[in-house]
Amino acid sequence: MSERSEPRRYRVEHRTVYEYSDEVSSSYGRTYLTPREFPGQRLLSHEISIDPAPSDRSVGADVYGNTTSYFHVTSEHRRLAVTGASEVEVLGADEALAEIARLPWEQARPTAATGPLAVEFALDLHPPEITPEVREYAARSLTPGRALLDAVAELTTRICTDFTYKSGSTTVSTVVAEVFAAREGVCQDFARLGAACLRAHGLAARYVSGYLATDPPPGRERMIGADATHAWSAVWVPAADPNDRAGHWLGFDPTNDQFVDERYVTVAWGRDYADVPPLRGIIYTDAKESTITVSVDVAPVH
Repeated sequence: MSERSEPRRYRVEHRTVYEYSDEVSSSYGRTYLTPREFPGQRLLSHEISIDPAPSDRSVGADVYGNTTSYFHVTSEHRRLAVTGASEVEVLGADEALAEIARLPWEQARPTAATGPLAVEFALDLHPPEITPEVREYAARSLTPGRALLDAVAELTTRICTDFTYKSGSTTVSTVVAEVFAAREGVCQDFARLGAACLRAHGLAARYVSGYLATDPPPGRERMIGADATHAWSAVWVPAADPNDRAGHWLGFDPTNDQFVDERYVTVAWGRDYADVPPLRGIIYTDAKESTITVSVDVAPVH
């Protein structure tokens, strides 16, 4: 039986507002705003509100089991607001999983026999993200016979130390090689770098999108909307039972130099950011200018 600390509940509001300099006649959107349910997290309630109201909307699941919502707004508008509101219960770190992850890292490489669902996450992306520099950088932590848990912990610390968090220094199209050369980026970049490092040595790693509950400094009140979306990585760990080919996933956060715990709210996972962006879409308009404003609030529920 896995041992976990006491669960925590959070109310999450993720609001995105687009404003345009001219009328938009049609707007198609796809969202990843619905938190996942899995052994470490329960979704207690969820709602996505859209203004103007869409003429058509639907909810489905993608290939990785993430919940994705589609909408089509056909009324003319210069402002579009999409808000996801959820309440979730998050369990603490799985101590039993940490013990399982002490196996030599070479034994955590998935195969079609040991981890058929994890094999895809060990492959490089297209265009390739694994470079000789990334492979060599990871090799300093993935020394022969070292425990997977220790190797990933050190890699997490090194990325946090060697790379500078700088808001606005990258875009969603920035590749890992550019982040590696510049030695700066944001959480999405560091999550992708961590995954590329592990994949470079045959391990399976996935990109995870979600939120991190942040506490205010002592004596200060929480600022509504001051939180932000977050991203981290997870490495596949084979189950102790050889008949369990699903295995486990151990989350780690290079931005904050720690393993994932009860402060992390998971929304979606895939192989890269492009698999699970919070919101993407297509609009039809003659507008020459537009702005986007995003606010996130993660509030504990007592």
